[in-house]
Amino acid sequence: MYKVHCINNIAKVGTDALGENFALTDDVASAEAILVRSANLHEMDFSPNLLAIARAGAGVNNIPIERCAEQGIVVFNTPGANANGVKELVICGMLLAARDIKGGIEWVGRHSDDPNVGTLAEKAKNRFAGTELAGKTLGVIGLGAIGAMVANAGRSLGMHVLGYDPYLSVKYAWSLDRHVRHINDLKEIWTNADYITIHIPATPATRGIISREAIAMMKDDVVVLNYARDALVDERAMAEALQTGHVARYMTDFANANSTQMPHAIVTPHLGASTKEAEDNCAVMAANELRDFLENGNIENSVNFESTTLGPIDGAMRLTVFHRNVPGLIGRITSAVSAAGVNIENMTDKSRGDVAYALLDLGGDLTDEQVADIAAARDILRVRAIRK
Repeated sequence: MYKVHCINNIAKVGTDALGENFALTDDVASAEAILVRSANLHEMDFSPNLLAIARAGAGVNNIPIERCAEQGIVVFNTPGANANGVKELVICGMLLAARDIKGGIEWVGRHSDDPNVGTLAEKAKNRFAGTELAGKTLGVIGLGAIGAMVANAGRSLGMHVLGYDPYLSVKYAWSLDRHVRHINDLKEIWTNADYITIHIPATPATRGIISREAIAMMKDDVVVLNYARDALVDERAMAEALQTGHVARYMTDFANANSTQMPHAIVTPHLGASTKEAEDNCAVMAANELRDFLENGNIENSVNFESTTLGPIDGAMRLTVFHRNVPGLIGRITSAVSAAGVNIENMTDKSRGDVAYALLDLGGDLTDEQVADIAAARDILRVRAIRK
């Protein structure tokens, strides 16, 4: 029986998906796995029992990724599970920016007690007039699960769509509307787009990608939408551009001391994935990732180890080995198994940076002592034996 500790509230449909071999526990020290949403784990000391952490969401800034890799703890996320919810909020943001719906609603609220509000509204409505999305140019930076859906939605709204993603996968390339124009130079988006929306992770390379220089190249009255990460935007430069009117609207899902003080910004309280459907999808996906890893050793959608799978366990025993990515190590592992008189029926080994992960299906059973000997060898981070 595997024990799972939920740090945040995880949808029941997800915890139910774990199955009969799993039990929830309030004691994190005894848990083999953690399910988490937004809680900050950087200061947490992880128990030797902990094998995996699954984030019910895409971003993993709240988890110490490298420390987990060194301890042989797999960190999963759920890419794409909340994509539709974020896409719909982006479309909402574009509509709110195109037409002064927020201002109109606030006007009605201020005049709600006036019995002549209907007549007054007819006279006041021109001040809230806006533009339509059809015919405008939408620039989408990042064409992953969310960005591809936003690009396609833009096409459905009659927009011209420019898409930028130097790492565009075959999967998402096939999903794009054929009229989305894939570009290789961000300057094309800065100089041509009426709406710019960003859907990339926050990394040292992407921090501040919406820079002062990028903003200076943008068209007057451009609308910038940020439903990815606040660190992607130079907020001081954005505030200045909003003040001068060069940027018409800044739509962001990240309330902070800077964004909430910007003129002409509409700030929402991190609502992107806050739909029942998205929360359910993320919880189920995270649970399925944990279940396959703990029961079979397979890794899918990990942020610190490469995807590695041999399918369901078919042999007498499956050996999982987290190790440093150094020459000759796999040979040492297979030699140790052979020396124990056990045949290797199937194996795979995948690396990511300085660490790697191997799965070995064995025709016989190693003793606990033999497994411990392999685990104690140089450059081995962690070893686990899974028996049928």
